[in-house]
Amino acid sequence: MNGRFLHTGVHVNRRNNVNKGGNMAKLQSGVVEQEAIRMVAALVSSSARTAPKARGADDIQTMIVDGEDIEAIAVAMEKQAEVHLEGFKRSFYRDAENVRESDCVVLIGCQGMPKGFPDFSEIPLDCGACGYKSCQQLEKARTRAGNDFNGPICVMQAIDFGIAIGSAVKMAMDLNIDNRIMYTIGAAVKQMKWMDSDIIMGIPLSVSGKNPFFDRKGGGTRALHNK
Repeated sequence: MNGRFLHTGVHVNRRNNVNKGGNMAKLQSGVVEQEAIRMVAALVSSSARTAPKARGADDIQTMIVDGEDIEAIAVAMEKQAEVHLEGFKRSFYRDAENVRESDCVVLIGCQGMPKGFPDFSEIPLDCGACGYKSCQQLEKARTRAGNDFNGPICVMQAIDFGIAIGSAVKMAMDLNIDNRIMYTIGAAVKQMKWMDSDIIMGIPLSVSGKNPFFDRKGGGTRALHNK
């Protein structure tokens, strides 16, 4: 099944799993784990939504991907690898294999416009942390496309983005679901235009006997520095 949506709940027709004698359903581990991963993905996405936001303005976007669309992300990651230097290029290929081992991927994205734009119903912050004197100047400078994402972005939006990602993976950790934050997933999805976000990160989720996201070999910019 293709999957590119936000799960708000999972319904399992347990009547088909209950025998005529009225005993409890017998669910194989694969069925249970698939149900669990989708429920966790929904909770992870919800955690990103409820994370604190500067000025109460929420520009976070989420998406859940499973099924055949996971392979589409992995292929896009391998394609996006070709715009990078060798050390980082290997990271994209390594992470693509991790994605193929995943049961589900949660995408979290963020818009980069100044807080309160476009109507500025509140007084603009004009904090200057983005490098521009005012929020209006930042908005005029947008949007420039880089290799992977668009910029410049409002620092307050970036802070919200980081808090939302931290809240999301904390939920996955609390539920004992293996996960990892991946820049490479977001870079590929940005090129796929699945989300209207300036910057995106991906969180693959896995239920298995061995965490596939650690003890990994290959990739990383350290390979360049160690030459």
